[in-house]
Amino acid sequence: MSVAKVVDRKVFFAGQTVFKQGDKGDRAYLVQDGLIEISCMVPGYGEKILGTVGRGSIFGEMALVDNQPRMATAIAQEQTTVVIISADAFNEKLNKADPFIRALLNIFVRNLREAAKKQ
Repeated sequence: MSVAKVVDRKVFFAGQTVFKQGDKGDRAYLVQDGLIEISCMVPGYGEKILGTVGRGSIFGEMALVDNQPRMATAIAQEQTTVVIISADAFNEKLNKADPFIRALLNIFVRNLREAAKKQ
């Protein structure tokens, strides 16, 4: 059985942390229902809300693309059900992608991380 076919779901309640900035990224999440707020701590500024992700959106994927720590914190704003995408399943799909697309994805993630550092 392929790793990518294994699906796990989890419910987070309002105010519950999904992951914290600086955590190791070992999975990504697909919002099945609910709302997640993404924020980060900015030196000299404090907490900055980057946005929210809702139904059908994926979050937490950047840490899987470049194997770097989480650059933000994700907190459920209401009861939220997510589909968990394991690193193995993510990498299995990514390894099947065209090398150009993989390189482009790495460039996008690197650029996002660099832009976040400048804010």
